[in-house]
Amino acid sequence: MNELDTVLMRLAQAPLPAGLTAIDEGVLARVAAGAVSRARRGVGFATISAALAMGIAGASMPSREASATSLAPLGPISPLSPAALLGGE
Repeated sequence: MNELDTVLMRLAQAPLPAGLTAIDEGVLARVAAGAVSRARRGVGFATISAALAMGIAGASMPSREASATSLAPLGPISPLSPAALLGGE
């Protein structure tokens, strides 16, 4: 525990890095760029809204009724399968 206290004390007494003094400009530039990202959010919202509207419209007008032709899409059901042994097809 004493080693941790010593390391933290050395860190507190160390001089600040030179790049730390110029960090304010970078932060302010990112805040200013936030206005551009807000404009992009509007375009994203419009895209999502259009996709949702197309999905609802497509789901409300089916072209034909769906029907399952077979329960075994990869081939016939084996006579020794659990479904066949339990009284299935």
